[in-house]
Amino acid sequence: MIRKIAAGTYKAARRVVIAVVGATVLLLGVIMIVTPGPAFVVIPLGLAILSIEFAWARYWLRRARESISNTTARAKGQRAEVHRERVSTDK
Repeated sequence: MIRKIAAGTYKAARRVVIAVVGATVLLLGVIMIVTPGPAFVVIPLGLAILSIEFAWARYWLRRARESISNTTARAKGQRAEVHRERVSTDK
């Protein structure tokens, strides 16, 4: 009986600690949007911490990763197209 109570207390305490730490990091990232700092690194880090315990944070982290991936792929495609045009006109 005591082990069940201790296990429940541990899980609740772990969830609270993850929520507080993750929310703090996420809030710092949001503040860094308008102040100097690496907001676009800190915000996903906060979501990653929160995603350990919360499904909504996993969802938003997945969306952020997809958005970053799509933007990067688009930028690489545009750079490749410019390079192809430059190389073909040089000859």
